[in-house]
Amino acid sequence: QVQLVESGGGLVQAGGSLRLSCAASGRTLSSYAMGWFRQAPGKEREFVAAISWSGGSTYYADSVKGRFTISRDNAKNTVYLQMNSLKPEDTAVYYCAGRVGPPKGPYGHWGQGTQVTVSS
Repeated sequence: QVQLVESGGGLVQAGGSLRLSCAASGRTLSSYAMGWFRQAPGKEREFVAAISWSGGSTYYADSVKGRFTISRDNAKNTVYLQMNSLKPEDTAVYYCAGRVGPPKGPYGHWGQGTQVTVSS
């Protein structure tokens, strides 16, 4: 069983940047496709970005394309989400998740989330 712990959230002004990290323990991340999701108050959780186990394929929601970058370092058992040009509508709790297989599909392993707040 893999355990996921997110970090790097915080308060930032619009236009600023944050880098989220997702550290895994229990099992090596190299077997897992990884994704980032977010949930804003009163809204359903939504997909943000995903990356294949090798890092060779990445996917993004249209709302973050060109601003966010997902990456991974399997040697460090960590996945990252670099968020640039942040907007107030990016405010949410961000979760990382893992699944065995391709990045597109249901995710079975979730972290506890990290809060990102973007002020206008």
